[in-house]
Amino acid sequence: MLIYPSRSTVHPVSNEVPEHPCVSPVSNQVFERRLIEKYIAENGTDPMNGQPLSEEQLIDIKVSHPIRPKAPSSTSIPAILKALQDEWDAVMLHSFTLRQQLQTTRQELSHALYQHDAACRVIARLTKEVTAAREALATLKPQAGLVVAQAVASQPSVTGLHSASVPGILSLDLCPSDTNKVLTGGADKNVVVFDKKEEQIIATLKGHTKKVTSVIYHPSQSVVFSASPDSTIRVWSVTGGNCVQVVRAHEASVTGLSLHATGDYLLSSSEDQYWAFSDIQTGRVLTKVTDEAAGCALTCAQFHPDGLIFGTGTADSQIKIWDLKERTNVANFPGHIGPVTSIAFSENGYYLATGAQDSSVKLWDLRKLKNFKTITLDNNYEVKSLVFDQSGTYLAVGGTDIRVYICKQWSEVLNFTEHTGVVTGVAFGEHAQFLTSTGMDRSLKFYSL
Repeated sequence: MLIYPSRSTVHPVSNEVPEHPCVSPVSNQVFERRLIEKYIAENGTDPMNGQPLSEEQLIDIKVSHPIRPKAPSSTSIPAILKALQDEWDAVMLHSFTLRQQLQTTRQELSHALYQHDAACRVIARLTKEVTAAREALATLKPQAGLVVAQAVASQPSVTGLHSASVPGILSLDLCPSDTNKVLTGGADKNVVVFDKKEEQIIATLKGHTKKVTSVIYHPSQSVVFSASPDSTIRVWSVTGGNCVQVVRAHEASVTGLSLHATGDYLLSSSEDQYWAFSDIQTGRVLTKVTDEAAGCALTCAQFHPDGLIFGTGTADSQIKIWDLKERTNVANFPGHIGPVTSIAFSENGYYLATGAQDSSVKLWDLRKLKNFKTITLDNNYEVKSLVFDQSGTYLAVGGTDIRVYICKQWSEVLNFTEHTGVVTGVAFGEHAQFLTSTGMDRSLKFYSL
């Protein structure tokens, strides 16, 4: 038979709540087992009535968590205040621990969501490529690939897009939805849209007062963007052939331009040490931020594929990663020597390629925030442009010449030296079927891959 004592049951001798209570059947009193056993060993009787008692006669009492009454000294006001302070400290420590655990969980969830987003982008891209391949197979035209190769080979180089009096094509982009449409920016202050398939100029856009150093083709609209050392960013209508918006986000040369994944916002960098985030529809600057501690001109800028973070290069060799929502610098990648000239994110979002005036290309793992590969180029090699293809299979480097590397192995697979001037821009065609390049020799070249 088990006896459940009330929490107020106390030892008749020690006058304290017993930790291991037991009952004497001789006196029906509750005792602390270790104390009654010691008393029985010495006297052999019940301490209450002196009747004979053995350890085997003791009956254990089942008790959950006995609560010891407070000592008389604990009822004073200082003691109560100290007890409350101790309780408060314990609660705060527990709260701090919970906050730490919550932060860790959030980081793990953020990383998991990021991996999921990257996987979804790659799967969507692969699905699109598989669909295109199936459609090609369904047409039963095995010569289709040969026709493309012949078309590219018949038009290896295009000149005359920009003025010969001020030589040099300084920037390049392809329309993501139709890579036959080529966008270039020149030292002659003009922006040109060229149709490779039709072999003709679609539009020549004039308005900048200085050379055009950055151009972007909108993925779904007949709109292009350009930036210049004249401190402006212009939004152009290709069909209308006119400037529809002038974004005045900077006080000095605009050095970098990147379009957000939504297609609604532009990221820009400038020698005024600021990066800016602007609405392309209204031309309004939504935010403008600088790293006051660094105090250095920005040389390039590029959005990460997920649009939540982006990278900037600086004149003092730094690559900075920014959180767009918080507008804070969340990571720095040192290691280059000289101004950073170009940065590029891979489509899966894991890798960042950077180039600077130190004749090298560095590859960074964004998951571990470290440099895992450095491609050392020839002495005095000028890295002007970096770009990954849409599938993340190849990395192209444009500068003194053009070099194509296969990702993961990071080994060189192609090299093109046809340009007679420094290569200023490189871009991959759809499914990396061809490579486009521009240079200071004013030529636009196409290479079959």
